[in-house]
Amino acid sequence: MTGDQTVSRARSDPLESSDSVRSAKPLRDAQFARLEQPLDLERGGRIEEVTVAYETYGNLNEARDNAILICHAISGDSHVAKHNDRDDPGWWDIVVGPGKVIDTTRLFVICPNLLGGCRGTTGPGSNNPATGRPYGRDFPTITVGDMVTVQRQLLEQLGIPQLLAVVGGSLGGHQALVWAARYPEAVRGVIALATSPRLTTQAIAFDVVGRNAILRDPHFQGGQYYGKAQGPDVGLALARMIGHITYLSPEAMTEKFEADRLQPRDVAVEFEKQFSVGSYLGHQGAKFVERFDANSYLTLSIAMDLFDLGSNGRELAAAFARTRSRWLVLSFSSDWLFPPEQSRHIVNALLANSAPVSYCNVQSHCGHDAFLLPDELSSYGGMMRAFLDNLAATSRGAGSMEDGPHGTTSIFRQHRLDYDRIVELIPSGASVLDLGCGSGGLLARLMHRARSADGLVRGSSLAEATETGGRGRPPSDIGGQGCPPSVSRLVGVELDESNIFTCISRGLDVIHADLNKGLGAFATGEFEFVVLSQTLQTVQDVELVVMEMLRVGQKGIVSIPNFAYEPLRRMLYEHGRAPKSGGVLRYEWYNTPNARFFSIADFEDFCRQKNIIVHRRIALDTEAAVEISENPNLKADLAIFVLSLAKGLYEI
Repeated sequence: MTGDQTVSRARSDPLESSDSVRSAKPLRDAQFARLEQPLDLERGGRIEEVTVAYETYGNLNEARDNAILICHAISGDSHVAKHNDRDDPGWWDIVVGPGKVIDTTRLFVICPNLLGGCRGTTGPGSNNPATGRPYGRDFPTITVGDMVTVQRQLLEQLGIPQLLAVVGGSLGGHQALVWAARYPEAVRGVIALATSPRLTTQAIAFDVVGRNAILRDPHFQGGQYYGKAQGPDVGLALARMIGHITYLSPEAMTEKFEADRLQPRDVAVEFEKQFSVGSYLGHQGAKFVERFDANSYLTLSIAMDLFDLGSNGRELAAAFARTRSRWLVLSFSSDWLFPPEQSRHIVNALLANSAPVSYCNVQSHCGHDAFLLPDELSSYGGMMRAFLDNLAATSRGAGSMEDGPHGTTSIFRQHRLDYDRIVELIPSGASVLDLGCGSGGLLARLMHRARSADGLVRGSSLAEATETGGRGRPPSDIGGQGCPPSVSRLVGVELDESNIFTCISRGLDVIHADLNKGLGAFATGEFEFVVLSQTLQTVQDVELVVMEMLRVGQKGIVSIPNFAYEPLRRMLYEHGRAPKSGGVLRYEWYNTPNARFFSIADFEDFCRQKNIIVHRRIALDTEAAVEISENPNLKADLAIFVLSLAKGLYEI
């Protein structure tokens, strides 16, 4: 959706939000399970009787290996999607259903209401068997880990030993992280959206204010307001108003309210309505009171605030040390409640464990709520669908050899001759990090070679071949599937969002990152080869990027265009025109992605100055598709270098 469309939609329905499809209507399709044993809680105490409300969609196949667990956020419930055309929409109806991102014609979806919730699962509003009245504030403190324990026991009752994937955003993402960390053998894939390893102090502060609004409401009555004429409706509404402020970005606020900021909507609430944003917040707060319990809000928000997988990289890496899942981590650029940096912390911890992970920071103006809204569905939903397709080994495009489109950091939009030679330079089974990987053409070739060498069927899912282990881990130890013995880690780094989508569609692991900010997520000597193909001329800090690639890689392979190519010299000297040629240097002066114009000789001088060892140089004329041995600085338009650092610069 374009920015203009977003503004138009916001102005036509200024009260629209991620809550618009939710209601207090009975859950007609909810099923209920009672845990067989009392639940001992992580922070002490016990819940003697636990009932879980859940809904299912689709059919569990005969192999029982197509199950998806969807974990909802703080205000969600089991009704993730409508069951038929007569049903009410669910809170993620845009994602779940027949033919949708999570396709219920192929997948079996389970969505349980959280422990501590108020839509059927045991929570503060449930009867305490010890007293015969609702728990209220006597409901014990629970954790995200307790929620996951309940979900695990539910799946055991349903006879599902392993999930194809666990999916969740926000608090649902917290649950997904715990699933992968605590039950690694039970989860083949994880999709974590707009989440974090712990809340920021700022996020906790908003929760504290919201809880105080509830606790100080004169109708709270110590939490035993059930059956009374009025409960803490004002406090709960205020808490939800605060929440909605954090769910929207400044850009979304401007789009929704700036044009008519002094023209509030006439909504039937008793809160201030002088400004347009005020009527919106009042409406959201009043609507929330109709369907949610204040004690559940207290219970679940405290569980969120207590959630903590680690405050630094070392602790977080230790939390994920046992993971065997494939991962897709998605953040949203304007989310200031769960900022993208927190998702990168998760990704870095997974990379430290050599876990197979893809990450994208989706460009969005919608803030934290972006994962619940349709605005960027084509992007985040497309990546989710592709990830699940590969995980389920049903993607027809996985492992495609087609080079596909390339972003602005690659000068190729045609057959990559340098890829042919680079593949020859990399031994089969070597671990490879491809910087500026574009649409994954090189990595797909390396994977195709490995699959072909091991006799895999052409066209099968690349997921079958990319189940790679962590450091020292056997290949079959990840994701519940084996892989060819010659396949090692193949990872891409890319900045362009559309290229990241293509890589994920191919079943490749790709990390959304800017090379100019370094490769701090990767350890020294972590990969046997780091490749920088036709990208160096576009980067801002050449020295940083080259030195970082040679730190992370035991060897580096760099392919560069040669701007001293003879036809370019003649064009500038004889005709006084900006040089271009028919091969890799075919761009016009006004649309070239190249920021630096250097020659083979210049790059060789750079290597000498920086004590970089050149193990091999291959010069090519890509127009004629031949290798050049004589006077390459004049006759070649492209060169490939195999490099390493002189001993002592970095210990590898």
